[in-house]
Amino acid sequence: GPVNKTKAVYRGRGLNDMDKGDGSIKYILTGEGAGTTFTIDDSTGDIHAIQRLDREVKAQYILRAQARNRLTDRPLEPESEFIVKIQDINDNEPRFLDGPYQATVPEMSKIGTSVIQLTATDADDPTYGNSARVVYSILEGQPYFSVDAKTGVVRVSLADMDRETRENYTVVIQAKDMGGQLGGLAGTTTVNITLSDINDNPPMFDQRLYQMSIPESAPVGSVVGRIWAKDRDIGVNAEMKYSIIDGDGRDTFDISTDPTNLFGIITVKKPLNFEIKPSYTLKVEGANTHLDPAFRHRGPFKDVTIVHVSIEDVDEPPLFDSPAYYVELPEDAEIGTMVKTVSARDPDAANNTVRYSIDRSSDPDKYFYIEITSGSLMTVRSLDREEVGWHNITILAMEMNNPTQIASVSVAVRVLDVNDNPPSLMHYLEAYVCENAKAGQLIQTVTAVDPDEPLGGQHFYYSLAPEAVNNPNFTLKDNQDNTAWILTRRGGWSQQDQTVFYLPIFISDSEQPVQSSTSTLTIRVCSCDQEGNVMSCNAEAYSLPASLSRGALIAILACIFVLLVMILLMLSLRTHRKKPYLCDEEENVHENIVRYDDEGGGEEDTEAFDIAAMWNPREAHHHPGKMRQDMLPEIESLSRYVPQACVMGGGSGDSNVHGYVLAKLLEADMDPCAPPYDSLQTYAYEGEGSVAESLSSLQSGTSNTDHEYDYLNDWGPRFKKLAEMYGVLETNSPPLW
Repeated sequence: GPVNKTKAVYRGRGLNDMDKGDGSIKYILTGEGAGTTFTIDDSTGDIHAIQRLDREVKAQYILRAQARNRLTDRPLEPESEFIVKIQDINDNEPRFLDGPYQATVPEMSKIGTSVIQLTATDADDPTYGNSARVVYSILEGQPYFSVDAKTGVVRVSLADMDRETRENYTVVIQAKDMGGQLGGLAGTTTVNITLSDINDNPPMFDQRLYQMSIPESAPVGSVVGRIWAKDRDIGVNAEMKYSIIDGDGRDTFDISTDPTNLFGIITVKKPLNFEIKPSYTLKVEGANTHLDPAFRHRGPFKDVTIVHVSIEDVDEPPLFDSPAYYVELPEDAEIGTMVKTVSARDPDAANNTVRYSIDRSSDPDKYFYIEITSGSLMTVRSLDREEVGWHNITILAMEMNNPTQIASVSVAVRVLDVNDNPPSLMHYLEAYVCENAKAGQLIQTVTAVDPDEPLGGQHFYYSLAPEAVNNPNFTLKDNQDNTAWILTRRGGWSQQDQTVFYLPIFISDSEQPVQSSTSTLTIRVCSCDQEGNVMSCNAEAYSLPASLSRGALIAILACIFVLLVMILLMLSLRTHRKKPYLCDEEENVHENIVRYDDEGGGEEDTEAFDIAAMWNPREAHHHPGKMRQDMLPEIESLSRYVPQACVMGGGSGDSNVHGYVLAKLLEADMDPCAPPYDSLQTYAYEGEGSVAESLSSLQSGTSNTDHEYDYLNDWGPRFKKLAEMYGVLETNSPPLW
């Protein structure tokens, strides 16, 4: 039969020995990679690889081959299965799958300290040859670090590496297969190594002496300054704690660490005073808080510095010799009594003069006065403990040279009690006695009050006033417990005989000086029932019906009051309605004068009334239908209207006016509609307040020759027209009248 000639790669053993080579046998290949990775020569049976083979991708293939008759396609033998294994070659270099790497090692580590272990992976077959045998070496990073050739462990190879000198290192590691022999493949990676800090450096202040200053007015807790002990270490290894270990200011100042635990903050612990001590010296220590026992031999991890604090002088307000004053003063102290002398001084070196005053908001009623220079506080009003028991006064002290510097102090004045108020009866000063009361019956217990407050308490003495000691109606019994009883001395009381009794009671206190008073107790005689309850306290003749309540009585009185108010209102309106206006039937002098009850417009006002009626009274009644003269636009001036002959006639004009006035006066007396006053009275104050005074002729002389009108020129332009009327501006002749 054909011979099986299968080849693993290029040529192989025959599949069937029966193959005669005449091409009657056809070879068929199936299985993994058949037709894609491997192919078979169907005539010879040779198997060939048609793609590059990679053992790291697929190490072996399972194939099946069979010989068939080319003509009939019948299998000549059963199908044969065989495995094609890929033989490894060194075609893969070692690789660091996790690189680059980060590593940390403490500074000052010893030689051989392990830093990190590296592992390189080679994809080649480790069971075949040396293709996967890896050897490690260091390419960069000597002499600081080294690597173990077999394990890949990176170690410290240089002692005392200092982080403060160099912190970061870069190391390059190589992995080579074939055991490191020539021709082997190699891969590299980078390792970044950081030295971690340890406390191997002591702190050191950046200054040996610090100079600081602060004003003396700085309050407690104020920050004076900041100091720093530098440490080359970092983190917790550089954290500090500061303390004042010596110096004259260790009790005046304090020091603390800031939130970063690096700096020292110096603060004021006690109030400062430049005049007492102008400067302080502090010895401050700064020490690490986290120490490394392995490096204690490097010396003490602390440092010391000196801080000099200067106190700045500040212009301070005056200082009182006491923070507050307390004074007791009796309420009967005379005006001008010295209460207390306060004292304040300027604490500064200048020692300016101090002036005193009272803050008026603390003494609004001005009971006290303080002497401005001596500080003596005195009373200027009488004190009354019962009105104001305490006076809290604020005294101000001010520097003369600097009024802005003001200090204040409180003076508490307690007003001591003096027995200056008499006792008096308390509550109601009324009592009642029943008509059926018998002799010796208690009708009232009286109690007195006294606004004074003696130390031993109040003790009152009661008695009847001297004028009532022997009265036949009542007696008084002092109970010696600040109360007294009012008792009846007889029986047989009757409202018909007497309804009210007045009993004067004399009361005195026990303090010195003794104060006393007399209070009158009103005792009413009342009708009572069998149990002593009051039924009525008025005589029967004047008693109200039992059915009339107090509310009904109030309602009746209210109605009466409303009626009275309405009647008065109606009478008032009726009176106003009866008061007549001036009659319009006649145009008379009354009417015109009433319109001028205020000051007129001067000589230019020619529309107010017709003065012609004064010169010709007959015309006033001849024209009842005549229009009012004050409604006309203008009338002629007086000088043009009056006839010259009449004026020059002298006395004839005066008699006409006199007769007219008498006629109008008689008419006003007989006329019920006329005003009840003489119309001439409206001119009583004519010209009041004017520079020309009165123009009325009522008080002038009888002779026209006595008047000189030249002064009209001095009254100004408002009286120019009046001057023309009297001819002052035209001629030097005497006036017209």
